[in-house]
Amino acid sequence: MPQSPLSPALLTDRYELTMLAAALADGTADRDCVFEVFARRLPHGRRYGVLAGTGRFLDALGEFRFGAAELDAVRAQGVEDPRLLQYLADFRFTGDVDGYAEGDFFFPGSPVLTVRAPFGQAVLLETLILSVLNHDSAIASAAARMVGAACGRPCIEMGSRRTHEEAAVAAARAAVLVGFGSTSNLAAGARYGLPTAGTSAHAFTLLHDDEAAAFRAQVDVLGIGTTLLVDTYDTEQGIRTAVEVAGPELGAVRLDSGDLAIQATRARELLDSLGNPKTRVIVTSDLDEYAIAALAAAPVDGYGVGTSLVTGSGAPTAGMVYKLVQRDGVPVAKNSEGKRSVGGRKHAVRRHGPDGTATAEVVSAGPITTAEHDRELIVPVVRAGEPVTPATPAERLTAARDLHERLRGTLPQEAWSLSRGEPVLDTLTA
Repeated sequence: MPQSPLSPALLTDRYELTMLAAALADGTADRDCVFEVFARRLPHGRRYGVLAGTGRFLDALGEFRFGAAELDAVRAQGVEDPRLLQYLADFRFTGDVDGYAEGDFFFPGSPVLTVRAPFGQAVLLETLILSVLNHDSAIASAAARMVGAACGRPCIEMGSRRTHEEAAVAAARAAVLVGFGSTSNLAAGARYGLPTAGTSAHAFTLLHDDEAAAFRAQVDVLGIGTTLLVDTYDTEQGIRTAVEVAGPELGAVRLDSGDLAIQATRARELLDSLGNPKTRVIVTSDLDEYAIAALAAAPVDGYGVGTSLVTGSGAPTAGMVYKLVQRDGVPVAKNSEGKRSVGGRKHAVRRHGPDGTATAEVVSAGPITTAEHDRELIVPVVRAGEPVTPATPAERLTAARDLHERLRGTLPQEAWSLSRGEPVLDTLTA
């Protein structure tokens, strides 16, 4: 019989149970604590980060329970402390969470998520929070650069075959959050209400006796608005065959090999000469933001992006950490060489000029005196263990995408440069 899925409570590191057991034994597990999530730096040369994953964390938090199966699993791994096991059996998060709104930008030191709860509750959430936010924010940050490089041309997420099966679903969500138009992943479509897209691979053409038969079979099922993959054999002949089969209303041709700028130009010219000016040219083949930018002058109508997207385009993690900054109302901080933290619960605002362009990120352990065009960045997320705004996974994603779209225009223009540089906003301490 298939096993029932285990709770997100097991998506954690063993050392959290070690700390919790010791804290329960010495009476410190109930101390009121504040943990903050932030990135000490952005990936080398990146100008901004995009916060993603908060909605997925909220979905997981509601299921963060140690039931019989989960308790059996930790016992099987040598956890036998009866006090700890009883705590886990009774666990319910009752604390508060605040943070940047999902879809907002972040910079070094931005307190993107703050957890206030008894130590025992807060420490159990560390791995879940970091694994979700680090992955999703890395993907969203890379995808946002790709959307910027595409200059309004649609991008399709199609990286499922290049990453872990569950990471693929999360990556699709993060990509759509920052402006990708669709995904090839059916699970992402089902969970989050995303539009899905996909036509055929070279294998489908090779299955048939000739290219025309393959195209005809696809058109018969999907209609003439479909996208035909034309470079299995000879690209020029593939385009001619596609037009012969589908006619002047053929939706699109896809190019997946060779010098895409040259191929797209030739395809456009040939399609126009054959009476197919409305047939779009879609390109794929290991695209990243730099390859997309290099195709800006080419007659390309859309991009399919896979490997570089789901791997963060060279930065597969956002580098976020989860640090204790306050205990029983008293600021605490670590002083490790190269990993120092700043004690105290943080406030954050983003400064803007009169034209609405952001000028600085201001972070302080004390209240910040706001200026006329400042925007408060930290919003309530969870109160007494419950989401402040109940919503479906699809509704949370829609809200995050709408916010990100509104905020893109507030960053300085140099944010969209793909050349390596410092963060586009300085993080100031007040």
